[in-house]
Order: sequence, then structure tokens, then C-alpha cells
Amino acid sequence: MIDVNDLRKGVIFELDGNLYRVLDYHHHKPGRGKATIRVKARNLRSGAIIDRTFPSGNQVQDVQLDHHNAQYLYTDGEYYHFMDNETFEQFAIPASVLGEAAKFLKDGMEVKLTFYKGEPLDVELPITVDMEVVQAEVAVRGDTATGVTKKVVTETGLEVQVPAFVKQGDVIRVDTRTGAYVTRVG
Repeated sequence: MIDVNDLRKGVIFELDGNLYRVLDYHHHKPGRGKATIRVKARNLRSGAIIDRTFPSGNQVQDVQLDHHNAQYLYTDGEYYHFMDNETFEQFAIPASVLGEAAKFLKDGMEVKLTFYKGEPLDVELPITVDMEVVQAEVAVRGDTATGVTKKVVTETGLEVQVPAFVKQGDVIRVDTRTGAYVTRVG
């Protein structure tokens, strides 16, 4: 068991037979009375987001997870397919479970899969990913003030705000935690 006061962003716990990953955590202490813990969490099987408030001192079930290095293979639209690097076993994870992480996946990419009792639940991406820009707005001459940005679309369909000098065909580095532009690679 894990105390709800120990829940932080990224922690996985079991509640009512479902597994959840904490997305956001707030400790609220009113002037009088008992503190409450407000948690926003994502169901790892269905992808649904819940908001839950726990009285301070409550406990939730801790879970034992396994992690395996894997390679992203392909998507068939509904499922994303991965291969374990050691056993060469293949796993499919529904698109609804991956959520926004799916926009960062490129063929052959190395990721870390999270398993619970042999069931693949989640994908841990590298911190940054290099992606080719396939669509970019044309920068207007004279728009050179500091901080001018434009929206581009990468090879995976991810939309990213970038500086005005980035053009179609460039390779950019994107932070997978925030979806923000880091630098131009080539």
C-alpha cells in the first residue's frame, strides 16, 4: 500500500481494479479540518482521465511493474506494435492508451515498455526525438523580431511551434515531455 501523500506525477497505482498514472497532484490544506489530496490520473488500460480527491492518510494499492527495452515497429491505425529487444516477442498497445505519445513514435525508435503481470501498459519515450519537418509556413520578410515563431508539421503529424528560420525538409529536435522545439539538427 502507498499513502496518498506519496502520490506524485508519474507514480502508478491501483484503484478499484484499474491502474492509473498520476498526471497532476495537489495537496490542499484548508484552515480547519483534514488536508485533501487532489489527483488527476490516466487509466493505463482505457486512456480515460479521472479527477479524484482523497482525504489525507488514505492509502491506495502500490503495483509491481516490469520494464523492457523495445523497438517501435509500426501502427495499423488502431494498435501500435513493438518488439522486445531481448526476446523478440511482439506486443500491441491500443492508440487510446498511448494518447499524445503516439505522435512522437518513429519507425525503429528505441523505447521502454512498462508491463504489469505480462500486459504492456505504457511507453516511456526518450527525452528528445529528431523529426523531419514536412510542412512549414513561409516566413515573411521583415518578421525578425525576437521570439517570432510559426507552426510546422513533422513526419509523424505532430504540430510544433518553431522559430521563423525553420523550413520544410529541416530536421528538428523536439522534447517529448512538453512537445516543444529544442533545436534544429539539420
